[in-house]
Amino acid sequence: MSKLEGKIAVITGGNSGIGLATAQRFVAEGTYVFITGRRQGELDTTVKQIRKNVTLCRATSQISPILIACMPP
Repeated sequence: MSKLEGKIAVITGGNSGIGLATAQRFVAEGTYVFITGRRQGELDTTVKQIRKNVTLCRATSQISPILIACMPP
């Protein structure tokens, strides 16, 4: 069993770069992840890439991410 098995993580900027790599690794290790980002299209693509244990949360502000929606895949 992984140290991350059964854990939950919130990853900001999880739709690209280091955030995406982190989300993918966490899911591979058994974590359920909530990823945030501003661009809906990229969030949708990311959810399709990861495929399991992921929920997207679209942020509304560039300065301070205020979550307006968390939608199951």
